[in-house]
Amino acid sequence: MIIKFSRLIFTYLLLISTLFCGSTFAASYSMVINNGRVIDPESGLDSVRHIGIQGNKIVEISMTPLQADNVVDASGLVVSPGFIDLHTHSPTPLGQYYQLFDGVTTALELEAGAYPVSAYGNKIAEQPLINYGASAGYLSMRILEKQGIAVPHAMHKPKPVNLKGWYTALRSLVMEQNEALHNTFQDHVDAEELVSLRDHLETGLDNGGIGIGLALDYISEAVNSEELGMIFQVAAEHKAPLFVHIRRGINGDPAGLYEVLEMAKTYGTSLHICHVTHNAMKNTRLFLDAINKAREQGVDVTTEVLPYNAGSTFISSAVFNRDWKAIFGIDYEDVEWGETGERFTEETWLDARKNHPNSGVIHHYLKEEYTQMAVKEEGVIIVSDLLPMEDKDKTVAPHNGSFSKILGQYVREENLIDLPEAIEKMTLLPAKRLENFAPLFKHKGRIKVGADADITIFDAVNITSKATYQNPYQEAVGFHHVIVNGVQVMKNSALVENQFPGRRLLAR
Repeated sequence: MIIKFSRLIFTYLLLISTLFCGSTFAASYSMVINNGRVIDPESGLDSVRHIGIQGNKIVEISMTPLQADNVVDASGLVVSPGFIDLHTHSPTPLGQYYQLFDGVTTALELEAGAYPVSAYGNKIAEQPLINYGASAGYLSMRILEKQGIAVPHAMHKPKPVNLKGWYTALRSLVMEQNEALHNTFQDHVDAEELVSLRDHLETGLDNGGIGIGLALDYISEAVNSEELGMIFQVAAEHKAPLFVHIRRGINGDPAGLYEVLEMAKTYGTSLHICHVTHNAMKNTRLFLDAINKAREQGVDVTTEVLPYNAGSTFISSAVFNRDWKAIFGIDYEDVEWGETGERFTEETWLDARKNHPNSGVIHHYLKEEYTQMAVKEEGVIIVSDLLPMEDKDKTVAPHNGSFSKILGQYVREENLIDLPEAIEKMTLLPAKRLENFAPLFKHKGRIKVGADADITIFDAVNITSKATYQNPYQEAVGFHHVIVNGVQVMKNSALVENQFPGRRLLAR
């Protein structure tokens, strides 16, 4: 009798203990993700695990399911670090929305950058869905300098300036009717301007710029070797990565690549080559080999690719003032009017250049084999180069759905690369490119205890990019949940209303 009573007491205490511990256990997480195929590119983990989140951090990765009031069931889904896009131009509500639906949790403007850096993303600063940030943008600095707008010393915070952003400035720059601004970009800088531009660069870095953005091809005729050397030197002195759109040569001429590789070697600069295939074209293999060789020689150099075989710009762009047919190896019929899908003839081209200078055009100058070559190359980062999404009715915005296109086409359909490698190119590699200069990225691009809770959960079997050049405003299919800084922004493939956990990211 005593034994039976003791067993009853023991069973009762065990039940109470289990309930109590379970309750305490559940309360220790603000969210858990159970039953998902967790892929962490840093550790090589690729197995079913269960993730505990507290606040904005991952605090546990378990072999057994976890308990919390907020549980995401990821059964049958891939749980990946949130994608980090190093090359996007759309710090707008629409841009953030469509990048969220492409699995992106951090969208960065590093090619063109911004200046002042603190002014970047003002359209989303109050309600950011995802993280955002920018490099210190040299193109904007040069515009300010040539317009005679004073900038304070690097030790002081920049004052507001009359510059709405790199895209607005570039739009003005390339318009043929804006000859005054256009002409300033044909001129070399003098000694006084060079000193001032150095001050601009240091100001941009001191105020949080994630490296330096140099859209060199847009000011190719203006920047001489002395000015270029100054930029590389400042980047090296600050140990800041330099993101360069190199001078584009005739149909893949590698001279522009060799120029920046030699500069990086001379000054010891960390260098990132933007959209390699869109500069290399038929010489993509040559470019990749040159970058690999430079890396073997000690140059800290990386590159990137976007999974699209065309470029897009204004029909009045400066590149079309040059021998663009020779540069790109194309003719009029290879250029598409973005608004209508019409292919040009010489007659319609000349008419559009004269009467519709604001029109966006899509020039198809890459072959699929070039893109595939770069996508499967070890160490090449995946980006979107998403153009500004301002207004669905007015803007041609290609390159939406870049990450879902990689996962759907190149991973699932064509087996060009495997899923863990693709995820590494979208998460860990971009994080590692930045983390030495911007330590906050040591906590991104991974799924491990202590990492930021930026997480993308998707269906690898059905993920598909729906966007096209003619209709870019289409959400990708296959993303089920997206978590940014520990807050669920997408749930069951739908936007969670009134959740804006994104943050402006600064290097320091």
